[in-house]
Amino acid sequence: MDIDSRRYPELARRILEDTPEIRESVTHATTHFHDMRMAAFEELDGDALRTWAERVKSHALTRLDDYLTEAEARLEENGAKVHWAETSEDVHKILGDLVEAHGVRTVVKAKSMVSEEMEVNTFLEGRGIEVFETDLGEYIIQLLEEPPSHIIGPAIHRNLDEIQALFHERLGTPRDGSPEVLARAARDVLRTAFLSADMGISGGNFLVAETGSIALIENEGNIRLSTSAPRVHVALIGIEKILPRWSDLSPFLQLTSRSGTGQRIGTFVSVIQGPRAGGGNQEPDGPDEVHVVLIDAGRSRVLADPEVWEALRCVRCSACLNVCPVYRQTGGHAYGWVYSGPIGAILDPGLLGLEEAHSLPFASSLCGACADVCPVRIPIPDLLLEWRRRAVEAGLAPKGDRRLLEAWTASAVRPRLFGLAEKAVALTPKAVARKLPVVRRWSEGREPPTARGKTFRRMWEEGIE
Repeated sequence: MDIDSRRYPELARRILEDTPEIRESVTHATTHFHDMRMAAFEELDGDALRTWAERVKSHALTRLDDYLTEAEARLEENGAKVHWAETSEDVHKILGDLVEAHGVRTVVKAKSMVSEEMEVNTFLEGRGIEVFETDLGEYIIQLLEEPPSHIIGPAIHRNLDEIQALFHERLGTPRDGSPEVLARAARDVLRTAFLSADMGISGGNFLVAETGSIALIENEGNIRLSTSAPRVHVALIGIEKILPRWSDLSPFLQLTSRSGTGQRIGTFVSVIQGPRAGGGNQEPDGPDEVHVVLIDAGRSRVLADPEVWEALRCVRCSACLNVCPVYRQTGGHAYGWVYSGPIGAILDPGLLGLEEAHSLPFASSLCGACADVCPVRIPIPDLLLEWRRRAVEAGLAPKGDRRLLEAWTASAVRPRLFGLAEKAVALTPKAVARKLPVVRRWSEGREPPTARGKTFRRMWEEGIE
């Protein structure tokens, strides 16, 4: 997908003005996810589990080279073929060689954010290969020719009426078809694709170094079919997805599901180690070949940065998106790239470069809710402030905003000057104040900070209730 992260302010404003229904759809869905998460965490000692998960992921990242080497050895023992990709171009080269070697004409794809990051669909379709997204949400946005708006709910920005109209036009369902009717129509199309596909492509929620096991979480069964029905399975996995031990996997599966959707565990969990009859694997079913592509794509650069490396602990549960008051206003498309919300605001500058994504760290109220729900305790507000600091130092922050904040800082450390400035703001006509940088956006939907013609400081001094 195109990278439009620089345009976040413009894209966010356009969504708010032109498609206000997105706010309602996204808020409804994310509030539901968050409420389910809260209920799920009441059943266990969530703080202890999150602290343990933080330590495991941090340990794995600080010994990433050792664990990746161990995972490669175990995968090869299991009969899988391991490829290393530093860039998206490397991923394309690997996929291109595989589709040519196997005469691939049709691909079924499980939901995978890293495949969006690598622009896999665009690459394959450019070679004349038919690609089917098999997750229902991903299938919807594929029909709409849109990127995902959310990590686990890619189509939450669309309401039922819009999807009914889409399926009526593309699949011939009734204009008022129920969700069950719509899902059945999609299933009919996708089941045919599963049975005829030459290759299945998936991501990987976790990769266990000790056993060379790829774990995938889902609720629909499409991942299980995508990874077992075609004769070739390709798993695209970011190198940060590593877990050291087999015993680590079960708690992480539960933690991810509880954090994302409020489920104790996903409806389907698949554990893949190799082809059906490769190495020590003697399973009667499954693909003839399994290829695992371990992807860097800027992750090593983030890991080497002592101030922001903790973003790589992310397990892509989307809990931070679900609780974020800023994300709820626009959904993910305003962020201009694959990863949106709070995690996108701290991960995208590292993966894309600060110049491309400098607007995103400012897309936050710094309320701290994202850090409160993160299952691996990523200090998201601290990382947002770090990226903001770098953007300001690099001269990437808006000049008008920067100058106004410099003036505000100068007055804030001088009580008498601050008092005079406060009085000046109170006396400034609303129409004038709303044309000023920063103040303009802050004042939308707010009244000037006055009451009875007095400033807050004056009311405090007089003891007005």
